[in-house]
Amino acid sequence: MLRFAANLSFMYQELPFLDRFAAAAADGFTGVEYLFPYDVPAEEIAARLRAHRLEQVLFNLPPGDWRAGERGLACLPGRAAEFAAGVDLALRYAEILDTRRLHVMAGIPQSGMDEPTCRASYVNNLRLACARLADAGRTALIEPINTRDMPGYFLNRQQDAQTIIATVGAANLRLQMDFYHLQIAEGDLSVNLRRYRHLLGHVQIAGVPDRHEPDDGEVNFSHLFDLLEASGYDGWIGCEYRPRAGTSAGLDWLRVYRERHGAAGAGAA
Repeated sequence: MLRFAANLSFMYQELPFLDRFAAAAADGFTGVEYLFPYDVPAEEIAARLRAHRLEQVLFNLPPGDWRAGERGLACLPGRAAEFAAGVDLALRYAEILDTRRLHVMAGIPQSGMDEPTCRASYVNNLRLACARLADAGRTALIEPINTRDMPGYFLNRQQDAQTIIATVGAANLRLQMDFYHLQIAEGDLSVNLRRYRHLLGHVQIAGVPDRHEPDDGEVNFSHLFDLLEASGYDGWIGCEYRPRAGTSAGLDWLRVYRERHGAAGAGAA
């Protein structure tokens, strides 16, 4: 049976961040993810994870100046030292939170930054990150993101991610496939899933086009769940969506999935 993790940056926003862990556990989730933990001491988050028997599935490396519009540093020329410091900070959190997967955001090149130079920076920074994460027994992930939600983002397509992974050549660099971004950027979800299944390190979901629950919109997630199960995927599926009207009230899609598989409760096993 597939395992679903609540994304606490998107779900339970009616609650303060640290209270979202209890809410996710109450809904039956056993895993959580979020964008960034760095505004909260790692020990405080770890205490919530222990108290509610939750696994910390994933979070992102520091993105640079988020408020100024930065969305990662990996592809930005001249930011290697800052990127490396972000890797070290993320690893300190990952050790305390026992997190095995870290998403490395590519970034948005600024005007005047040419593609070959940005690609070289991306590859070099990923090699550094993968080496440091490998020493700590952890996996780096890269995620193609659609340009409607994030204009100018450097990595948009699954084929590009495959090429980057091959170029970096690190055994612990994997693909984070978000079906929401994939549908908007490329479509052809079933074919893309089969084509890149061997690279998968993490999956995320949201309804398209409004990024609500996966039972809302144009994507047949029941079919995709069946494909993932048939493929033997045993990783987590992050629920990175904005609830339509309250997180707990919108979990009928998950209850239906679990009923199909003979599991009780709302959340993920």
